[in-house]
Amino acid sequence: MVSVDIEKDWNHLYIDGERRTPDRETIEVENPATREVIAEVPAGTAGDVDDAFAAAVEAQREWRNRPPQERAEVIQSVLHELHECEDEFAELLVREAGSTQLKAHVELEVLASGMLAETASFPTRSQGTKPESVIPGKENEVRREPAGVVGIISPWNVPFHLSMRAVAPAIALGNAVVLKPAEETSISGGLAIAELFEAAGLPEGLLNVVPGWGHEAGDALASHPDVDVVSFTGSTAVGREVAKNAVDNLALPALELGGNNAHVVLEDADLDRAVDAGVFGSFMHQGQICISINRHLVHESLYDEYVERMVERAAALEVGNPVDPEVDIGPVIKEEQRDKMLEFVRESANSGATVEIGGTADGLFVEPTVLSGVSNEMPAACNEHFGPIVPVIPFESTEEAIELANDTEMGLSGSVHGELEHARSVAERIETGMIHVNDQPINDEPHVPFGGDKASGIGRYNGEEIIREFTKQKWISVQHDEREYPL
Repeated sequence: MVSVDIEKDWNHLYIDGERRTPDRETIEVENPATREVIAEVPAGTAGDVDDAFAAAVEAQREWRNRPPQERAEVIQSVLHELHECEDEFAELLVREAGSTQLKAHVELEVLASGMLAETASFPTRSQGTKPESVIPGKENEVRREPAGVVGIISPWNVPFHLSMRAVAPAIALGNAVVLKPAEETSISGGLAIAELFEAAGLPEGLLNVVPGWGHEAGDALASHPDVDVVSFTGSTAVGREVAKNAVDNLALPALELGGNNAHVVLEDADLDRAVDAGVFGSFMHQGQICISINRHLVHESLYDEYVERMVERAAALEVGNPVDPEVDIGPVIKEEQRDKMLEFVRESANSGATVEIGGTADGLFVEPTVLSGVSNEMPAACNEHFGPIVPVIPFESTEEAIELANDTEMGLSGSVHGELEHARSVAERIETGMIHVNDQPINDEPHVPFGGDKASGIGRYNGEEIIREFTKQKWISVQHDEREYPL
């Protein structure tokens, strides 16, 4: 059985099937709940990235031609290995990423497991077509082939799933991978994934993991001349730079970027359901999810009661070290994130918002926070705060709600509560890649396209969409009958 115990020695790169321990600077991995250094990983360099791509290019030449059932078996074996060591992985997510027990098991049992099961079908689903020709005696074939080498830069918030949702499809479809996980979660988002694939029998060189700083290893990956697709999940600001680097080498950027997701509560909403959804959508994983609720837009007739109920629910949440299964709110990932979100709250209060509850932190534990009297322009609303913060904005009419929801450069996800047809009509007018009626925005199904519009990304993950992202088309024609040419 695979072991992903945090106490193992993780001070290595994983390149060409080897664990390499270079003599250089390391990155300390901290438990955000205790601030204890729990591991060290190498700070990978551009040279390490070069080595990883050299191994990937060589290994992919043979892998692309392996039978589809062989590639499917590897993914099925990874899923089996994950089930065998799920408790260890959950502990790793708790200690490295600050995940609550709920979030860790949702990430493993629902998101990643479902995605792996879906991905195991990709090798036989990546099929071509035979379009009829307009030329007599010609046979057309359009093949779908592996893209080549997929470079992946993954985030720290949902590290295992958001790495695996790119790694597994890329490999299933005949590609090789170079993965640069986030510095804060280099184990659960990278090195531990390599353990799973190695145990599943993946040939050497097809998955290479280079921990490191974004400005060195990340930039080297995104701008590498041998990368064919660059998959990035993270902020819009960084995503723009990643896309530029990728496009300079004519690589395809596949980007899932920031969100400013609105939870719209119409006048005919079921308030109980809207509040339940609002609590989950705002406080799951301390609000550190790209598709969590960033703004609560509530009709003025329901506004006061909605704020009152959110305050009551926030006060009842248990804050603490997520090793305790009773804890609802764990730590945020680092001081930089904490300071930014608290500054958004302070600036909003200075602009006229009322802090109904919260607004402070003990170490990296940010209190569940509810703000009333918020406008769309206040910092806690117009920025992606990425924390356990509920800015509640009133509106007078449906038209105003739609205008407020769309008044952002982002377009990732969102939700609308109300009478079914009314809510659906509003959802159809909100400019976002995903929208959920009488629910909340944290939804991800492995067979449904996942991604954003506007400044929230390029391309889609999951199902048929990721098959298209990680493959390329090739047209082959055969002229069977003699053809007459005009020249």
